[in-house]
Amino acid sequence: MIGRLNHVAIAVPDLAAASAIYRDTLGARVSAPLALPEHGVTVVFVELPNTKIELLEPLGPGSPVAKFMESNASGGMHHICYEVDDILAARDRLKAQGARVLGDGEPRIGAHGKPVLFLHPKDFCGTLVEIEQV
Repeated sequence: MIGRLNHVAIAVPDLAAASAIYRDTLGARVSAPLALPEHGVTVVFVELPNTKIELLEPLGPGSPVAKFMESNASGGMHHICYEVDDILAARDRLKAQGARVLGDGEPRIGAHGKPVLFLHPKDFCGTLVEIEQV
């Protein structure tokens, strides 16, 4: 069901500083910041030959990532994103197998302009999983 690894997301307290580390220290290409108020974050993407790293910073105290940052002040891995061909079919199959889909269970448009859903970390070895339709 899952396809390629789309990205690994790392929550950071300072997006500009984190971008500089990836760009200047590691020599990676980093996108311009993109505010996603509907997700409560601002993101940049670090482009790698085989995948992307998504750096995300909470967009205000009500951000779902703000709680994560309270426990991880210097940042850390937030989630991993896999591609799927049909997000509704994937959702239905996952739910039938007992996986919990976060939110209302309906896909939202993610940072790439494509439908996404998040899956409960307790169902996936302690890792928050995002699926994105490609």
